[in-house]
Amino acid sequence: MVWRALVALDVPYREFTAESCRRALLSDTDGGHMIPFSVLDLAPIVRGGTASQAFRNTLDLAQHAERWGYRRYWLAEHHNMPGIASAATAVVIGYVAGGTHTIRVGAGGVMLPNHSPLVIAEQFGTLESLYPGRIDLGLGRAPGTDGRTAMALRRDLANAGDNFPQDVLELQGYFAPAGSAQADQRIRAVPGVGLNIPIWLLGSSLFTARLAAELGLPFAFASHFAPDDLLPALALYRSTFRPSSALAKPYAMVGVGAFAADTDAEARRLFTSVQQQFINLRRGTPSQLQPPVDTLDEYWSPAEKAGVDHALAYAAVGSPDTVRRRLEAFMELTKADEMIVTAQIFDHAARLRTYEIVAGVRDLMTDAERDPKQMFEANIRT
Repeated sequence: MVWRALVALDVPYREFTAESCRRALLSDTDGGHMIPFSVLDLAPIVRGGTASQAFRNTLDLAQHAERWGYRRYWLAEHHNMPGIASAATAVVIGYVAGGTHTIRVGAGGVMLPNHSPLVIAEQFGTLESLYPGRIDLGLGRAPGTDGRTAMALRRDLANAGDNFPQDVLELQGYFAPAGSAQADQRIRAVPGVGLNIPIWLLGSSLFTARLAAELGLPFAFASHFAPDDLLPALALYRSTFRPSSALAKPYAMVGVGAFAADTDAEARRLFTSVQQQFINLRRGTPSQLQPPVDTLDEYWSPAEKAGVDHALAYAAVGSPDTVRRRLEAFMELTKADEMIVTAQIFDHAARLRTYEIVAGVRDLMTDAERDPKQMFEANIRT
């Protein structure tokens, strides 16, 4: 493993970068397997900041993530949230895809009850036509907002969530090749028809896990904020999965929050921004992402602390070594095929550093087992 090579060379963590480990892994020709890591970005608007600044930071992070070897970069649909800029998710996806070259870009996710399936097919058909082979479409069942805002978005909430399975099937039909049994010959998504756009189902419940299994689609669980049903949902998805034209065997992604810095204390301080965000949301006063603080003792009640601690139970917070142990334990617990990492951090440079550290940790988690000297010599040759 790369870790053994770094230990053998006595490389301190402060000098360890994602790029050095990535090069070592690229030189691994002995069949090593690197666990795919991806990025989930909420395009945070920080206190005193603007959406324009948030979008510039999003593109900058995506460009770094591409260099650090992340597989995909997803943006999430939320509405009426002062601290989240990615409400027009498809538009931001186009902006990020246009500013990058190889990383997959997509929605994590589009909240399908808010939209007509035809409109989503046309939007993502357009994106796929502009950036072929790089677009993902993750679909969620929740509105991504409060009830009043959801009504303003869709105006008919009577059966929105209940119609989710039918809406997914309708959306798949718009992407089906013309003339196929699944395609509607009277209504076509242009562009969209015949395009191969991977559809994922996203959720935090057994309902979505079961539906993903029935339809033979990849499944992403929102364990970065809703941990309760994680293991039952993964077990249900894997045990009931039906192979499809999209996927031959189950493929599960899990979400995790990451807050990494050179020391545990520094990382715990970074973590207080998202903790404040959760408290404010639960108080019904969503706000821009707040700067970190030294302590939250005077900010939250014991009940609020317990609720936030529970929601963020799987977060990896700490130094590179601490984060590595947390993520390794999480992967061992879930046996996930891929991990998607979110980091709601106030300072953009600190956010970049978190993703750099996590990319290095990912590289250490490879299955490759090689002699440290052999790894070092291979790395030097590259």
